[in-house]
Amino acid sequence: MGYDEMNFGSIQTIQEGFERCGYVCSQQLATTLYLAFHLEKPVLVEGPAGVGKTELGKTASHYLSVPLIRLQCYEGLDESKALYEWKYGKQLLYTQLLKDKLNDILKGAGGLSSSMTRLHEYDDIFFSPHFLEPRPLLKALQQADGAVLLVDEVDKSDPEFEAFLLEILSDFQVSVPEIGTITAQSKPFVFLTSNNTREMSEALKRRCLHLFIPFPDPRLEQQIIRVRVPGISDQLKAQLVAFIQEVRQLDLKKVPSVSETIDWAKTLMLLHSTCLDADLIRETLNTFLKFEEDIETVQDQLYPLLQKTTKGL
Repeated sequence: MGYDEMNFGSIQTIQEGFERCGYVCSQQLATTLYLAFHLEKPVLVEGPAGVGKTELGKTASHYLSVPLIRLQCYEGLDESKALYEWKYGKQLLYTQLLKDKLNDILKGAGGLSSSMTRLHEYDDIFFSPHFLEPRPLLKALQQADGAVLLVDEVDKSDPEFEAFLLEILSDFQVSVPEIGTITAQSKPFVFLTSNNTREMSEALKRRCLHLFIPFPDPRLEQQIIRVRVPGISDQLKAQLVAFIQEVRQLDLKKVPSVSETIDWAKTLMLLHSTCLDADLIRETLNTFLKFEEDIETVQDQLYPLLQKTTKGL
């Protein structure tokens, strides 16, 4: 990889650098990044929605000062949308221009054979890099100074695409039949994220370093809030994190994610809150709960939850 190795000189350097970029890394996460960088391996990041999987790739791009190239996966994603396709409109326009110049091209040709030879001189122009439209995978290989390639929600793609992706990640090169083999000028730093909607193949897992990001413990979540919501008081930060941690223990349709904890903290700051109370929580539940039945569940247990939250704080 053509990056400044000083950025990944130590695990502590990574933690400090990512925090300056607004992302709090656990020791395990920073260790995985350190190893992935020096071993030049992709990172397969799994975990619940909203724990910072996509944000990890974005922050790595910011930290390394290289472009972020993102491929959003979905069912039916194929090679033409992920790797490259030809600029058919431009080819058609060129065909029309060539047709208009046909007399000039064939001028002086002595017979059919000579005319055909002259026309064949223009064949390769139609399928040259000039007419190639790079998609995310090819674009990542073409970055001379490196890039972060974020393959988001790879579990939503089809197994056939996963096999194709594995081939790309094995050699960091692609073959374009009309042009030849294109090899990465600088290997991209690759992140693949998965919400575990289906099991990834063993072959893909072998190629990658595995990283599971769970919901953070209270101490780490407070660190995240401190970094992402500057100016929040220690009391409010401790109370809202404790409340969220208790809510995650309930039988909910969707438990609050870290991103929703951050949203709630920002909401409370906008309301100039200094501490939690029952009315304030009730009015802002929709910030971190997305289903009416979940809101009703928390409302029914609001006072016991609040009592647990403030106990010992």
